[in-house]
Amino acid sequence: MLKNTIVHANKDVKLKVSPINPAWILEGEPVARNAVLSRSDDTTACTIFWDCTAGKFNWHYDFDETVHILEGSVTVSSENSPPKRLEAGDVAFFPVGTKAHWHVETYVRKVAFCRRVLPRQALPLIRAARWARGLLRRPTGAATGSLMEA
Repeated sequence: MLKNTIVHANKDVKLKVSPINPAWILEGEPVARNAVLSRSDDTTACTIFWDCTAGKFNWHYDFDETVHILEGSVTVSSENSPPKRLEAGDVAFFPVGTKAHWHVETYVRKVAFCRRVLPRQALPLIRAARWARGLLRRPTGAATGSLMEA
C-alpha cells in the first residue's frame, strides 16, 4: 500500500467465504464472508467488511474489535453482558478476550476495525517512540488535530 494514500471501497466490494470455526456454531448453518479493506503497516490493525447469514454461534476475540452494523441485525451477549440487539447504524466494541454469543436471525453486514493488543511491557517503548516522533513532526506549540490524542 502506498504511504499517504486514501484507501476506499464501495459497499459492493466482493466478499470471500470465511467459515466460522465449526466448534463455535450452536445452531443453523451460518455462512460468513469478508474482505480486508485496509491493514496498518505494522500489521496491528485492519478494517474489514464482514457479513453472515442466519445462525447462532460463539465468537472468541483474540483482538479488540469495534463494529458498525451496516445492514440487518444481530443479538450479541457475553457472560458479562446481557443480550443486546444491534441494528444498522449501531456501533459496539468487543475487547480482546471476549467470548460473545451471536444470534443472526436472517442476515447481518458490518464494517469492523480490528486491533491487536500489544503486550503491556511494550507500552513504555511505544509511548517514547510516539513522543519522539511528535517532536520531529510538529513545530513547538502546534496543535496536532489528531483524534488519537483526544
